[in-house]
Amino acid sequence: MKAFVHEYGQLKLKEMPEPFADHGQVVVAIKKAGMNRRDVAVPGRRDSDAGALIMGSDGAGVIESAGEGVKAFAAGDEVIINPSLGWYDNSVAPPEQFDILGMPDHGTFAEKIILPAEQVERKPAHLSWEEAGVLALSGMTGYRALMTKGKIQKGDTLFMPGAGSGVATYIIQFASLAGARVIVTSRNAEKRRQALDLGADRALDTASDWPAELEEETIDLVIDSVGKATFNRSLDVLKKGGRFVTFGATTEDTIELNLRAFFYGQYQLIGSTMGSQEELRAMLDLINAHQIHPVVDRVYTLDEAQEAIDYLEASEQFGKIALQISE
Repeated sequence: MKAFVHEYGQLKLKEMPEPFADHGQVVVAIKKAGMNRRDVAVPGRRDSDAGALIMGSDGAGVIESAGEGVKAFAAGDEVIINPSLGWYDNSVAPPEQFDILGMPDHGTFAEKIILPAEQVERKPAHLSWEEAGVLALSGMTGYRALMTKGKIQKGDTLFMPGAGSGVATYIIQFASLAGARVIVTSRNAEKRRQALDLGADRALDTASDWPAELEEETIDLVIDSVGKATFNRSLDVLKKGGRFVTFGATTEDTIELNLRAFFYGQYQLIGSTMGSQEELRAMLDLINAHQIHPVVDRVYTLDEAQEAIDYLEASEQFGKIALQISE
């Protein structure tokens, strides 16, 4: 089968062995896969002499075969893939056995994938294959950051720098449904317009003076995945005692923090990562109940996977990038 792999320091298309479903496993014929920031980072985390690893964490497709002992699914079922491995119940942090699909295990940028049956969920019927293929990783990341860790409430005001990421587009929709006021930022005027269309109440220029712009606002919750470039700027607009959730660092990981100002402000700093199966299912219930649609910016073919990675790395997208694996 055709797959997009990282092998001996290179990203390339390669023929890989067909998977076979053993006891408790399913083989999924992938229709569409989703591109994530993780896919940009994985090559840098592998040694130059490492063998072929199929890239990708997100995907949706049709079960081709089910191994002995699989009762919940059968050939022909339409499913999405849960990339959160070994994390089933909602907990304050992932268990020790937690991992993310796509390293060290083979991922979704291939015509087929083999998985334990508990790692697939039924595809929401109202979603296209493109939408389903980009749903799980970003959707559950946003759900956990906003709902589980951020504890968003009706009437809260959320501030989130970076309006165009896949996770941000989910958070905007989820927070709006929760009855929160949503304020985002972007350097790009078109992304600001798209964020407002999606449900944000305000969209600021990233280069603007945030404290001045938000002087009349009370920010209850900040969700920031940008990292060093925005961390302290975001903290400056958070109300005393407010909640600050961070789940990523697309700029540098290490920040400088005025600890005295932080503890006098009584701020709550909260880390978040991915999500559990329980949270994924809660997110899917929300998606189904409100007929939410993921935002898909572009669709590339599997042959164009490198172009898709380059586009994502440039941060030009609004929403998610999908790979078409099959019709």
